[in-house]
Amino acid sequence: MKEEEIRPKDVFDEYLRLAREDTGTYFRNARRETGNCPACEGEGMPAFTKNGFSYQTCPRCQTLFVNPRPVADAFSKYYTESPSSKFWATTFYKETADARLEKLWKPKARLIRETLDRYGAGRYTIVDIGGGYGLFAEVMRDFHGQTPVVIEPGPLLAAACRDKSLQVIQKFLEDVEAADLPAGPKAFLSFELFEHLHDPARFLRQLQGLMAPGDLFVFTTLSGTGVDIQALWEDSKSVSPPHHLNFFNPRSVAGLLVRLGFECLQVTTPGKLDMDILANNQSLIKDRFWKTFVAVASDDEKAEWQQLIALSGWSSHMMTVCRKP
Repeated sequence: MKEEEIRPKDVFDEYLRLAREDTGTYFRNARRETGNCPACEGEGMPAFTKNGFSYQTCPRCQTLFVNPRPVADAFSKYYTESPSSKFWATTFYKETADARLEKLWKPKARLIRETLDRYGAGRYTIVDIGGGYGLFAEVMRDFHGQTPVVIEPGPLLAAACRDKSLQVIQKFLEDVEAADLPAGPKAFLSFELFEHLHDPARFLRQLQGLMAPGDLFVFTTLSGTGVDIQALWEDSKSVSPPHHLNFFNPRSVAGLLVRLGFECLQVTTPGKLDMDILANNQSLIKDRFWKTFVAVASDDEKAEWQQLIALSGWSSHMMTVCRKP
């Protein structure tokens, strides 16, 4: 899989341009609050500033995070009203839907199916938190015989899910009540949402309150210790405020879950794009090794390294499985 197949450069760059404009509109005058590391509550150290957002790293657990960050109301308004959010929900999703379905969501659905079976949750009701355009839910329904319940606060994306005849709870998770959800054991899922969360601990406590003992939570997010993010750092397109506020890593996300009373079952980094992202951004690489490697390595050598990076926990794409005891 290539990055261009699921994130065409011209479309993705336009989205990032709109997002940069939106940072002024929605966040320039927003009140900001200072906090500690969202993983271990340690004190952060300044890393860099991007688009008016200050990032810090935690010396204790290596989490990269925005601090101080605008208050939650500013993000709620941004995600429901901003031009970049509308562009993502309409133009970006529509222009990439077919490619993402084949390259991203069908393989991810198979992986989730295998993961749920492995942990005895194969027939649990699936709840897709932040279901977006509904592609994952559609694949699970059409190819695996399970129709997830979708939690999606964005009005345009919620409407797109309803157009696919999916059951939608149009709320942020923090506003969902137990009565909104079906009865019985559940597997909660979220894809590429955790990095957006204003308060990850609050999100997890809210989710924990909705879960019964034995329910699973499976989520993917960005790892800040992933090869491409480390090599590109503030020039990484993945570091894109106001969207991405938290960059946990395999060790820090496990620590957060245990601290909040979850049983952390598995953390893996099944990424496929680290080498391709570096190849697409050679001029921005700061590390001499990776700059040289990307310039001279063969396609086979890059593929071997990508496999090693994924298997050893150093890809920037991370998947975590946890359970409420």
